[in-house]
Amino acid sequence: MRVMKKALLGATVCATALSTAMSVQAGFQVSGTQLLDDNGNPFVIRGINHAHTWFTSRTEQALQDIASVDANAVRIVLSDGQRWNRNSASDVAQVIEWCKENELVAILEVHDVTGSGEESAAGELSSTVDYWIDIADVLQGQEDYVIINIANEPFGNGVPESTWIDGHVDAIQRLRDAGLTHTLLVDAANWGQDWQNVMRDNASTVAAADALNNTMFSVHMYEVYQDRSTIENYVSTFLDTHNLPLIVGEFGADHYGNDVDEASILAVAEQYNIGYAGWSWSGNSSEVDSLDIALNWDVNNLSGWGDFLINSSNGLRATAETASVYSGQSSSSESSRSSVSSSISSSSSVSSSISSSSSSVASGQQCNWYGTLYPLCEDTQSGWGWENSESCVGPVSCQSQPAPYGIVGESGSSSSVPSSSSSSVSSSVSSSVASSSVSSSSSSSEPDTTGNCEYLVSNEWNTGYTAAIRIHNDGNTAINGWSVNWEYSDASQVTNGWNAQIEGSNPYSATDMGWNGTIQPGQSVEFGFQVSKGSSAAAVPAVTGGPCN
Repeated sequence: MRVMKKALLGATVCATALSTAMSVQAGFQVSGTQLLDDNGNPFVIRGINHAHTWFTSRTEQALQDIASVDANAVRIVLSDGQRWNRNSASDVAQVIEWCKENELVAILEVHDVTGSGEESAAGELSSTVDYWIDIADVLQGQEDYVIINIANEPFGNGVPESTWIDGHVDAIQRLRDAGLTHTLLVDAANWGQDWQNVMRDNASTVAAADALNNTMFSVHMYEVYQDRSTIENYVSTFLDTHNLPLIVGEFGADHYGNDVDEASILAVAEQYNIGYAGWSWSGNSSEVDSLDIALNWDVNNLSGWGDFLINSSNGLRATAETASVYSGQSSSSESSRSSVSSSISSSSSVSSSISSSSSSVASGQQCNWYGTLYPLCEDTQSGWGWENSESCVGPVSCQSQPAPYGIVGESGSSSSVPSSSSSSVSSSVSSSVASSSVSSSSSSSEPDTTGNCEYLVSNEWNTGYTAAIRIHNDGNTAINGWSVNWEYSDASQVTNGWNAQIEGSNPYSATDMGWNGTIQPGQSVEFGFQVSKGSSAAAVPAVTGGPCN
């Protein structure tokens, strides 16, 4: 919660086999810069922090009140016993149930390590990992509703960046080895404010330690972030560098009398489609009581900061959407999932492909695991493996992913460009997937400007679906800035989108966000959107525009 000074800490503020666990992974999942819920729908955190460990008697009512102001998530302060009274497994289980009753996603964090390396009373990150493993029984099975924020602001100022990197790499690997498959959230260095850019520059290294590709990151914005250019530069640089989800895990309107540009934090979060959680519901000490959102725990008596967070144009009431695992807006019915899974698993051509996977793997096939490419395992058929000194995905597990994910690349080809279907899929399934993907390749003889655009349909349900447009640079020079167009022949409508500026009402156009405008040769960018159907089947329009032609 603090930078360049000691954090305000006190009672008034702020093991199962891994391959088996991976093969049954459920819950939230990282996909590029977005977080998807278990239905495959994007979930953007719009939340509030609550200091449960110091105010346990207030929590049940506080969660009801936080839900009443339209927050969709709550970041819960816990203690592992290193510095404050340990929250027991049964206590954590009760908090999770209260969150679920109020349709709030629970972001659980341990506060005892705050400012370690500078704050002498801070605990050890390794002991916090011990705590998560110790209470794993009440966390497992809650992956649809719980995000594990490993440790709050675990390192202070002047700590080597290798300490932040190595500590989190070890933590992530230990949590995965213990069978915890939840989305993990990592806090920045420098009391969370990352003014030395330790997290901004090294997040990919930490994320690579997660064999589940399911780690996101959090920066805390206080007095370091006093103007929009500073805020936007940090956010855009992080997203452009790492293609991973980022949230503002804590912020306020001021901090120890120093101004914070809370209006720009909200505006930038909305522009870049990243999450945020304001600090904190109530109970801050007198030095920072201006950070109380509800005065004296009274939801009907908001502070100026609280009123702005909740009621401004980019605040909670205007932007928060309940996670679809609560609202029932499933992107696909269980029966359709079962049907697709059954047809894939019973396909003789899938079986044939898997049995001869070594030749297809060697010739270019990969696994598109929720937007990230991994090698296909040759020796491990299900779950994840470790072959040729890198993580790989078993063909059976990879093929079970919903379109457009799964096995990609043509057998016998060296190309690793993602496609929406694989030659290993049976003809009936392949036809179905192919109908959800249209490629528009350039016919230009100029290799430097060759591009390819795909319209990909996934997570279809009765009245709508989610889709993505993937732009791949097939040329030899970078694409700097892009714009694409598409039009529906029925009454389909785009209802929301992410990672692009989408305009129009059929036809539609989309342009890059700046941070994702450059596509290097051989690389791709992808933006997504949700569509309300105009007919019974998902419309699949052609995509046109400079990089597509």
